[in-house]
Amino acid sequence: MNFLENEFFLLAITFGIFFLAKLLQKKTGIMLLNPILLTIALLIIFLKMTNISYDTYNKGGHLIEFWLKPAVVALGVPLYLQLETIKKQLLPILLSQLAGCIVGVISVVLIAKLMGASDEIIYSLAPKSVTTPIAMEVTKSIGGIPALTAAVVVCVGLLGGILGFKTMKLTHIGSPMAQGLSLGAAAHAVGTSTAMDISSKYGAFASLGLTLNGIFTALLTPTILRFLGLL
Repeated sequence: MNFLENEFFLLAITFGIFFLAKLLQKKTGIMLLNPILLTIALLIIFLKMTNISYDTYNKGGHLIEFWLKPAVVALGVPLYLQLETIKKQLLPILLSQLAGCIVGVISVVLIAKLMGASDEIIYSLAPKSVTTPIAMEVTKSIGGIPALTAAVVVCVGLLGGILGFKTMKLTHIGSPMAQGLSLGAAAHAVGTSTAMDISSKYGAFASLGLTLNGIFTALLTPTILRFLGLL
């Protein structure tokens, strides 16, 4: 059974499950069968059944993490192709992302407060809509729990990836720019990945939404919490 713990075997299993999950969603068209969600669930079941620890699995997982940085940089290509449109709409884009950041932070912290969450939990939830590295740094700076933030960020991303476009369809938001920006701002990298599956144009604006919301959230979260009397 030692081959099960081989990092390259675990890497192959990860890619294989994700590939099959992508095919399944493409064949069925069911948004709930999100490839990332299915891959996470099936990998957890696999690791539990084979008694492989997360640390052992991560020996192969770190090889995937290595490609995250160039993948993020690669998002700049479709963004560059939309540069002229972005220049023309720069002010509305900035204002919409600023509004999205403020509403996103205020809504989650007030709901958590009304439900009796402790300050530490509230601080951990505040940066829920930005990509994990930024969210964890924001949480550390305000006294939250980075591990909890990471888990919440993943859940928010999956929820946005599954329901984001369906929700915008119900609310009659048809503009590729508006849809992309909304999904990137609300569901960070997972939302951007979902948008990229539709077209590079959607993906470009989603990556812009991800970036701007990350910057605004990192800069404004402590100020918003102080304004609400929570910090």
